[in-house]
Amino acid sequence: MTPRSPRQDRPTTTSPSPSPIPSPAASTTARAWAELLRLPALFTVPGDTLAGAATTGTRPNPRTLLAIASSLCLYEAGMALNDWADQTEDALERPHRPLPSGRIRPAAALAAAGALTATGLALAARAGRPALAVAAPLAATVWAYDLALKRTPAGPAAMATARGLDLLLGATATGGSARPALPAALTLATHTLAVTTVSRGETRGGSPLAPLAALITTGTLAWTLTRTPGAPGTASSRYSAAAPSRHPAADALRTALAAAFLTTSGRPLLHATLNPSPPLTQRAVGGGIRAMIPLQAALAARSGALASALLTAALAPAARRFARKVSVT
Repeated sequence: MTPRSPRQDRPTTTSPSPSPIPSPAASTTARAWAELLRLPALFTVPGDTLAGAATTGTRPNPRTLLAIASSLCLYEAGMALNDWADQTEDALERPHRPLPSGRIRPAAALAAAGALTATGLALAARAGRPALAVAAPLAATVWAYDLALKRTPAGPAAMATARGLDLLLGATATGGSARPALPAALTLATHTLAVTTVSRGETRGGSPLAPLAALITTGTLAWTLTRTPGAPGTASSRYSAAAPSRHPAADALRTALAAAFLTTSGRPLLHATLNPSPPLTQRAVGGGIRAMIPLQAALAARSGALASALLTAALAPAARRFARKVSVT
């Protein structure tokens, strides 16, 4: 329990006592950790689990919540570890980041990454052995990417693998099997691969080929999302709205979410294709990260889980609002 300050004896008045004002040091520290962990990007994580759970035909249950919590921990572990591994590079290219600016000690970032990873694995274990069997390689992929693979040709593929595994974590925790979620995981991994490839030029700029390829990928995925059941990524379901082709509302929702995905990711990618400067490339990467939410929601809707789709889509406004205060890249 938090100790309370002793109260002085004085006459009772009707005027309220002034609210405590956070100290500047505490506010600065909180801001630094929010930047290190890239908190706005956190809103893109629960949709992985919900989209995976939707493919199983089983309604979300307590194990699904454990998988969401596990995913959040593993994702934030990757964020902290990323800056710890990049502190030398960031000192030259991003001196304002929490570690090179001295607002957070490197040892604290590394300790946070380790603690978050351990917590994520423990939560996955509580969700069941199948979930842990996915969470363990997910954690290993995150650490391998940050410490060894990031600057190699295998870097984007490793990041895509991590995101696909995150969706499979939701499926295995909820239904016990990853098989029905494989097409949806491949869709999410493909988008992640495109965005990660573009991100390699966000500090120096570069060729328009990467954003152009990502733009084409985005358009292709958006078209795929609007296809009727039986298309790749569609799984049978026991939901009452499991057949979107027979429910106009489900079709409309799926189409709207696919359009939101295309707009959120495609517009900044078009700008970066026309001018692959660092600022526009960074915006394209940020748009690709935020586009995860409508993509996840569309995948859930295509599996017939309309409630999960709407819940996931509702995270988008919060992600946009927080992204105005803390960068997601």
